[in-house]
Amino acid sequence: MLYHLFTYLDKHYDVVGAGLFQYISFRAAMSVILSLVISLIFGKRLINWLRNKQVGETIRDLGLEGQTQKAGTPTMGGLIIIAAIIIPTILFADLTNIYILTMIIATIWLGFVGFLDDYIKVFKKDKKGLAGTSKIIGQIGVGVIVASMLYWNDGVTIKEKISDAPISFNSANQANNPALWEEEKSLKTTIPFVKDNEFDYAWLVPDSWESPMTLFIVFTLIVVIIVTAVSNGANITDGIDGLATGTSAIIGVTLAILAYVSGNYIFSDYLNIMYIPRSGELTIFIAAFVGACVGFLWYNSYPAQVFMGDTGSLALGGIIATFAIAIRKELLIPVLCGIFLIENLSVMIQVSYFKYTKKKYGEGRRVFLMSPLHHHYQKKGMHESKIVSRFWIIGIMLAVVTIITLKTR
Repeated sequence: MLYHLFTYLDKHYDVVGAGLFQYISFRAAMSVILSLVISLIFGKRLINWLRNKQVGETIRDLGLEGQTQKAGTPTMGGLIIIAAIIIPTILFADLTNIYILTMIIATIWLGFVGFLDDYIKVFKKDKKGLAGTSKIIGQIGVGVIVASMLYWNDGVTIKEKISDAPISFNSANQANNPALWEEEKSLKTTIPFVKDNEFDYAWLVPDSWESPMTLFIVFTLIVVIIVTAVSNGANITDGIDGLATGTSAIIGVTLAILAYVSGNYIFSDYLNIMYIPRSGELTIFIAAFVGACVGFLWYNSYPAQVFMGDTGSLALGGIIATFAIAIRKELLIPVLCGIFLIENLSVMIQVSYFKYTKKKYGEGRRVFLMSPLHHHYQKKGMHESKIVSRFWIIGIMLAVVTIITLKTR
């Protein structure tokens, strides 16, 4: 709203300082500052309210050191994260931008699904929470909405450079010069470590079957799989204090860099990457995301004063997946979200191997002492603070590798 207000004031009344709101970098800085303030100030009040209402976490006894001490810790803290993301985005972002609208809808939708799960656990005293089928339907639903908005909207395009003319830092008109760029709607995305680093989902459909609806169905299936996988990965990772929050913040910083360069025709030309008009606005959203995660980490780091619950973890994973799809970097997710992937795989490997050995030998055997993977290290006697720190270090390394893929082909 402030973006639209100050744009109007700058255009019609030439108000001093109003022109600053035209710069993405300024609005991103304001967004991250406000999100930090909201999460720190509003967060403390919400934690006290949750504690007074006795909205505490029910802890299952898994035989982990220090686990019973966490019982009664306020949960549903994901409300802090969601508020710290949505409010700065509404204030500083262009609300007519299709990418911003998509991110807001995805955040609220998955936050609501997670909230229902937490509400059933806490207030209905049902440890199982929302039925697994209902949770999957919610994730599929947001995947369909995201795919529809990104596929059918005319504002979702890419620009291919068709001229060898150099790009100047001094001319903003070059971004819309038809002699330099050709704008098109397509399902192209970025594929890492390949010289011609573009992959078109249309290639998955035989020519005889190709139609707008067929391509939409294929794209929707891909989006649903990615959103579901990453949101579940974040949910599984949220098992010890600060792990999911800190990891998400690292991923968010990386996505901010990718969004900024992809939405800037000068940097995209220099790096020889896909130029996505209007996607630079997403930098404001992801700045709020990073600020919200860092601010929440103030209370969620060991020993945690609040847990995000599914309200936060499902939203964080869904935001990361949707954002990566919007800037056409979703094929980088296995690298960038390597922590989520490893945690997911550890559960799948453990369950599969247990079932296989039980069927074959009559006794279930385990690969890990416990899954997800962070519990394996807890069982080995490693303190959770050290586990979190080392996972963050790995997350930073993966983030660096992700950024390097912009030039490594």
